Amino acid sequence: MLKYFGTDGFRGKANQDLSVEHAFKIGRFLGFYFGPGSKIVIGKDTRRSCYMYECALTAGITASGADAYLMHVTTTPSVSYIARVDDFNCGVMISASHNPYDDNGIKLLNDQGEKMDDAFLEKVERCIDEQVEGLTDAQGRSCGAEGGLPLATGEHVGMAVDYASGRNRYIGYLISLATNSYKGVKVGLDCANGSAWMIGKSVFDAIGADTYVINNTPNGENINRDCGSTHIEALQSLVKEKKLDVGFAYDGDADRCIAVDEKGKVVDGDAILYLYGRYMLSRGKLYKDTAVVTVMSNFGFFKSMERSGIHCEQTDVGDRFVYERMREKGYLIGGEQSGHIIFSKYANTGDGILTSIKIMQAMLTQKMMLSALTGELFYYPQVLKNVRVRDKEETLNDSRVQAACKAAADALGKDGRVLLRKSGTEPVLRVMVEAPTLEICEQRADEIIGVIGRCGYLTEA
Repeated sequence: MLKYFGTDGFRGKANQDLSVEHAFKIGRFLGFYFGPGSKIVIGKDTRRSCYMYECALTAGITASGADAYLMHVTTTPSVSYIARVDDFNCGVMISASHNPYDDNGIKLLNDQGEKMDDAFLEKVERCIDEQVEGLTDAQGRSCGAEGGLPLATGEHVGMAVDYASGRNRYIGYLISLATNSYKGVKVGLDCANGSAWMIGKSVFDAIGADTYVINNTPNGENINRDCGSTHIEALQSLVKEKKLDVGFAYDGDADRCIAVDEKGKVVDGDAILYLYGRYMLSRGKLYKDTAVVTVMSNFGFFKSMERSGIHCEQTDVGDRFVYERMREKGYLIGGEQSGHIIFSKYANTGDGILTSIKIMQAMLTQKMMLSALTGELFYYPQVLKNVRVRDKEETLNDSRVQAACKAAADALGKDGRVLLRKSGTEPVLRVMVEAPTLEICEQRADEIIGVIGRCGYLTEA
């Protein structure tokens, strides 16, 4: 089991959970593993601490003999794209996604722009903990140094290279995917004061939309603050005030997209998968009539997809697991309720701006507003409660807790569902219940939490 890296990288409070020394050691391992002359591309979002981590990673990479290519402020999907198409050995994104500015994270991508597998991350963690004995590089050569990884000297020391051109190439790629005329279409963008602040407007202006942008003045501390995909109210107000045709909100590193229709109604990841899955199905383009989603998608969404003739394969929570299933079986669309949507024909990770373009394609090709495309989708009322416990695994494996979940599920029958899952980063269990009414959801969730409490697992925050 990994110690530092979760499903979305190594994340935590800057210089507390994730220190500058951690970043340097990660850079040292990447440079060592891929070897002298290898190329590693780095992107970052707009947090104050990103500059610190960028410098530390660059120092570590170059000290080990590899070259660091700096894309500067850019999106996670752009790093994924450039790592894949520009012959890089590895990609690194410095971001804590939708978290507050004083958090940060380091995401590692392979040469295909995919998230690194656990076997590779385990080696990185050994380097972080200075347990390098027996570590080998990509060619199987031992580190050969009892005191740590070898340092490059002389002409073998790596270089840092400005690679802002990679960001521009990515923008050009997105523009090339827009197959419809956007002339006269009024589009709102909430850039979350994050990675999309320069890219989003450039793309939509280039393809002819009348673009209205908010939260595109980052100052290092306002990323995700009351804006973006986790605070959709600002975009809803903009769409209604300016009478826009559609709005799109991104998170800090722009790998998520949540939309707002022309009436100001939120269109989340489930709704995006619903409307675009149906669009693909109607054109015979939905492979095996299947979309990949996580267990957290709404119960009503599953019912609506089934009614539309679309099968949903479910994975654990995390876009990484969605992508792995898509890659394994060749599926073309998948994602999460939170707005991570993966179009595997075009990208190997969630891409908020790409998702916006695909939504626009469905709207313009079918000559329908977004509200009409989601009009037949219905959601079940949902309650999600987080409870802190002293031991997640012990609680989940307790037969009394399992019996309580089964009893709640049996009571709901085909009219709802119960899900008890653990947080990947906190000593927290998430109790989710979906049912015909909110009152029933609350009742069943409280019954399960009551059993957890009576078994002695609950702790104070």
